[in-house]
Order: sequence, then C-alpha cells, then structure tokens
Amino acid sequence: MSEDKRIVKIDILLQQERYVEAEKILSGMLSEDPNSVLTLTLMGEVKLQQDEYDEADTLVDNAIGISPDNGDLYYLKSRIAIHRNKLSEAEDWIKRSIEIDAFDADYFAVLASIKLGRKQFDAALENANTALEIDAENITALNIRSTALVKLDRSEESFQTIEGALREDPNNPYTHANYGWGLLEKGEHEKSLVHFKEALSIDPNYDYAQAGLMEALKAKNPVYRLFLKYMFFMSKLTANYQWGVIIGFYMGFRLIRIVARNNESLQPYLYPLLFALAILAFSTWVLGPISNLFLRFNKYGQLLLDKKEKMSSNFVALGLALFLLGVILYFALSSDNYLVLAVYGFAMMVPCSVMFNKTKYDNFLLLYTIGMGIVGAAAVTMAFLSDQPFNIMTIIFAIGFVAFQWVANGMMIAEDNR
Repeated sequence: MSEDKRIVKIDILLQQERYVEAEKILSGMLSEDPNSVLTLTLMGEVKLQQDEYDEADTLVDNAIGISPDNGDLYYLKSRIAIHRNKLSEAEDWIKRSIEIDAFDADYFAVLASIKLGRKQFDAALENANTALEIDAENITALNIRSTALVKLDRSEESFQTIEGALREDPNNPYTHANYGWGLLEKGEHEKSLVHFKEALSIDPNYDYAQAGLMEALKAKNPVYRLFLKYMFFMSKLTANYQWGVIIGFYMGFRLIRIVARNNESLQPYLYPLLFALAILAFSTWVLGPISNLFLRFNKYGQLLLDKKEKMSSNFVALGLALFLLGVILYFALSSDNYLVLAVYGFAMMVPCSVMFNKTKYDNFLLLYTIGMGIVGAAAVTMAFLSDQPFNIMTIIFAIGFVAFQWVANGMMIAEDNR
C-alpha cells in the first residue's frame, strides 16, 4: 500500500476513533522513516486520543526538532497541555502557532478555548470571533463563542450562535451538549435534556453530555436548581473573587453572631438567620452527593453515575443516618454522648461529599477524609467509654473539620482556576 493510501486510511480510522488500528499502521511507517514529520504528528495525535500524553509529547518534540517552523506541531503541543490541565503552558504553545500562521482558524479557536478555561471570557469571545472571521463555519469557534456569551450574560446572542453551529453540523455531539449546558445555565433544564439526549444518541460515551444530562435530571428538584445557580455563579468567578465570596460569607456570619450575642433583643431574629446561613453553607457541600443518591432511583440517572460518585453518595447517606440516629437516641435516652455521634455523622457528610474531587495532589482529600473518619470514630468511642462527650479527640476532630473546609475550598478553587 502506497504512503498516500495509508495516510487516507489513517484519517478514516481517526474519524472512526479506531486508534489501535491507526497506531499499528503508523508504527510500520515510522520503522520505514523515523524522521517523517507527518507520521510523527499523526502518531502524536493517536497517542493524545488514547491519553498517552508523555508519549505524545515525545513524538511531537521529535517532530519539532526536525521542522521547528511547523505551526501544527505547536498546535498539537497546546492540545496535549490542555488535556493535562496546564492552560498557561497550552496558551504559550498555541501563541507560537499563531506567530507562524496568523490565518489558521483552528489556532484561534484553541486559544479561545484556553481563554474560556481561564475565565477570561472577553478574550475568549474575541479570539472565537477572530477564528470565525477566518472560517465562518468553524464548529469549535462557534461553540466557544456561544459559551463565552453565556458567561457574559448575553444569552440571546449565545443561542443564535449555537443554533448556527447546529445548522452547519446538526449531528455534532459537542454542539448539542454545549447547547444543553447553555440552556441549563439559563435555567431551562427541561429543554437542556433534549440536547443532552441527542448528543448521547450520537456518541453514547460522551462525558461532557453525560455530565450535563446528570445535572439536568437533578435540576428537576427545585432545591437543586437553586444550588446549580450558585455553582454557575461561582464558576464564572476567578480565584480571588471566589475567595472573596467565601471569606465575605464567613465574616458576615461572624458579624451577625457577634451582634446577636451582644443584643439580646435581636436574638429571636438573628439566631434563626444564623441557623439558615449555616444550613445554606452546609448544603453547598452535600447537595451534590445527596442528589446523586436520589438519582440512583432514576432509570437514566443510575446509568450516569460512576463508581466514585456512587461511593461518595453512599458515605454521605451513612453520615446522614448516623446524624439522625444520634439525634433520635439523644432525645430518647437524654445522654450527651449521642450528640457526639450526631455531630460526627453530620460533620463527616462534608469531607465525604468531596473526597474524590480532582485536585493537584492525588488522593489528598480522600486521605484527609479517612483521617477525619478515624479521629471522629475515636472521639465517639472515647465519649461512650469515659462518659465525657468533650474529650481530646473531639477537639482534634473539630479542628480538623474547620481546617478541612478551608483546605478543600483552596484546593478546589485552585483546580477550577488552573
């Protein structure tokens, strides 16, 4: 088979996502000519699609050593960096591509997606528009433009853009999923379901659409819809502003508590407010996994949850059960030791809700959660054995619980603003 025919076959295999077959052909071609830039690039693409980022990087670096003025190579390097969540590095690579060729729509579309990921929404829109000036039918640029407009609260323009993308390619799962997320952020969860289901009918394994469908199903609950609005609001903010919201809430809570403590006449009004604010803060941690627990009774929802999400929801449910058991036994038996059990169950719902969340340090939140679980269990055991609800282990657990909220918030904000 001639090289041209092999290249055509590889292109078809890539379109069909048959990466193993494409790799076999490319391996043979590289054994014939290890310095072929085209073959190295295609093999790099295959490795990227199989999440083999180190090998993809090595292949592209070899190609760059042979052809340092090839913009497509830096474009591929940028995409590898995006998959590794290294957006700053990805931006540097794609800018090198643009320096080489300032008239490639795909380059500007990737830069737009990076700006979107870094929450630089105006810049994302600007670069998407530049890509569309070069190629008005560029699907990636149309989708990025639509998302940026949603984030900038320009929903009508956003939906006009995404509808244009659907006219260009009505069977594109990314476009349908993107439309679904836009509708979900606007509060139209029922309409979003249509597009998520359409995306999954085209590509049943599309993670972006699966995540959207799961959120849309949970959004049928009015309480979860309010939580989702909060999450979308926070997702628009950069790290500094996210910390501003959290610290502002904390300082406001403390101020109200101080005012209530020093003004007895205001206590009937301020203490219920403090209770409501505490429940609100707590709910932002546990509503997700609790809703996952209920989602498991939905015939579609149970198929969307992965193993970790199911496990997290199980442990949150266990924490809730311990809390309720402790409260019931406290009122039934009038022993303060059962309050320790109730507090333990209630508090553990927080770390259990996020223990599998992705952060810079693998398994840190999981290990912290396990540590809190052990310390808390020791505190409960010591309370019953010594008949002392407030012991050294309860103090350590309380400190660990307060610290966890700040540490977890910090790590998740850092991940959200990588």
